Amino acid sequence: QVQLVESGGGLVQTGGSLRLSCAASGRTFSNYAMGWFRQAPGKERELIATINRSGYTTYYADSVKGRFTISRDNAKNTAYLQMNSLKPEDTSVYYCAANPSTSASSYRIRDEYRYWGQGTQVTVSS
Repeated sequence: QVQLVESGGGLVQTGGSLRLSCAASGRTFSNYAMGWFRQAPGKERELIATINRSGYTTYYADSVKGRFTISRDNAKNTAYLQMNSLKPEDTSVYYCAANPSTSASSYRIRDEYRYWGQGTQVTVSS
């Protein structure tokens, strides 16, 4: 079991920044690839960024590329999502998730993520 707890969400104006944190406990954090997802009301949960176990390989959805940065600190058992140049359309509940697979091709598949946090609300005002 891996327990994930997100923090750092809140209300921010258009163009502002937030940094989300995802604190992990339980199993060895470095054994999991990590992903950040978001879900707006009435929409499906969307994958926005992934990072592999070592932190050297990342992926971003086109909707956030160039504005968001995913990172991790395995010594602190924490993953991060730095969000800059926020837009009203970024308003969502943001979730972090852990993927135990060693296959990089699985990192973009939502169902491959075994453990999920409870989510943190991000609201961007116009």
